[in-house]
Amino acid sequence: MLAVGPKAGSRRGNRLAVGRAPEVAALLLRHPRRAARVVECLWDEDTGVANRAADALERASCMRPALLTPWKEALLGRMADATENKLRWNLALMISRVPLTIAETERAAAVLRAWLEDRGSIVRTCAMHGLTGLTRWNPGILPEVVDMLRILSRSGTPAMRARGRILLKRLERGRYEHSSQGARF
Repeated sequence: MLAVGPKAGSRRGNRLAVGRAPEVAALLLRHPRRAARVVECLWDEDTGVANRAADALERASCMRPALLTPWKEALLGRMADATENKLRWNLALMISRVPLTIAETERAAAVLRAWLEDRGSIVRTCAMHGLTGLTRWNPGILPEVVDMLRILSRSGTPAMRARGRILLKRLERGRYEHSSQGARF
């Protein structure tokens, strides 16, 4: 049984608690077929459950991005209606790990561009990261993303400025690594 809900190590109502997300992520790495249950939890009416599910999926996908591939439509759909900050920032980080078509990258990029206006600095910072990652699947957005990073690395919050500089350096190092396999970050 996957434990991402309120009885999974955190108090009910603490929507930002990590709970047992690290343990669930480790379980997903050992048993990837269980990802379906965690993906379902992204729509749980308890926002804490949805947030912890997103946290577990994000952690697991760092190590095994292919874990998310079967769920790309679900992730794209969830991005469109996500309102919780923790859910948004985890989705922003995850979406660029999934192989996307040009149309799907445009769809994800539209949401991430809107999140650049979010009140939460971490959501904006993760949206920058997500947009940069999308250049892997759609090099056509690279000029726009580089411009955005240059602007936000000078004018954003301290976190955005720092992340912008890091992402620009990665893009500059990997500028010529854009190929059919994508950019390497």
